[in-house]
Amino acid sequence: MLKRILCLLVIVFLFCSCSKKNDKEIITFSSWGSVTEVKIINELIKDFEIKNPDIKILFQHIPQNYFQKIHLLLASSTAPDVIFINNLYLPVYSNFLLELDDIISKDEFYPQSIQVLSYNNKLLAAPRDISNFVFYYNKNLMGDLNPEWTFNDFINIVQRPHLRGMWNISFERDMFYASPYVMTLGFDDGINFYKKLEGTVAPLPADIGSLTQAQMFLDGKIGLYLSGRWMYPKLKHDAKFPVGIVTFPGIVPADASGWAISKTSKHKIAAIKFVKYMSSNESLAYLTETGLIVPARKSLSSKIKEKAFLDAIKKSKPNVVNKHYNKTRDLLNKKLFR
Repeated sequence: MLKRILCLLVIVFLFCSCSKKNDKEIITFSSWGSVTEVKIINELIKDFEIKNPDIKILFQHIPQNYFQKIHLLLASSTAPDVIFINNLYLPVYSNFLLELDDIISKDEFYPQSIQVLSYNNKLLAAPRDISNFVFYYNKNLMGDLNPEWTFNDFINIVQRPHLRGMWNISFERDMFYASPYVMTLGFDDGINFYKKLEGTVAPLPADIGSLTQAQMFLDGKIGLYLSGRWMYPKLKHDAKFPVGIVTFPGIVPADASGWAISKTSKHKIAAIKFVKYMSSNESLAYLTETGLIVPARKSLSSKIKEKAFLDAIKKSKPNVVNKHYNKTRDLLNKKLFR
């Protein structure tokens, strides 16, 4: 008799546990990111689920071909409820995304991040970060650079004689990396100036081989390395020399990424809760402290220790793109660099 009662109690307990788990509202969330970034995201997801015990987040990590896969999911009406996205691809998917103007307090964010994550004057993603180009530099090779340098100062420094097998500046055959030069000097002058760097003060592909520009910099073979905040954790951790950071001595494009909600989501209220949480002061403060981002929230600027990142925001102009941006960029890359 006692055994029967115990068995019944076990069955009731299991039934209640399953029922309780099934009562949770499940929302799907997609993002790209490195192993380190995924760990950070998972910590935030755990915290959200503790604070919202009635919601379960199903995280879909897509490390490669992210937007190709999102494209297929949207086209087949199987898109995640919440989609991490950047401004360069946002216009392409604008018809599939929920408007967030009445959900997000836009005044709390840098206006550049709001502008680039909007399309047709409608905010389509809650800002996470604001991204601008800066120059990382090897202090052993370049000395201490003046943070207030001008473009003429930059020309004088980048044209210094350099040792054989070493280069003064990085060079990527991509319009994305040419964009600060174009914004500063105009299209024709900017492209001509940028292209002339390669093979004179910047390495040719033959000089690089299978390495990346970042690895060349870490190997001490490049003095100035143009990149963004996304490279900061790696360079800070891996560099065997003192690394300085200065702004690009001109205008830089302001890009941003954030969290969007699919129009076809059947869990919009839960998705809105999650997006509000991820873009909150608390969550963005945590992401900032990990070194991953320059936060899009103006109130968190004091958490950025490297002044160059904040100075870059002041020098930036929103990189407003349309649905044809990526195709145009590919065509220009083929025409100008290949």
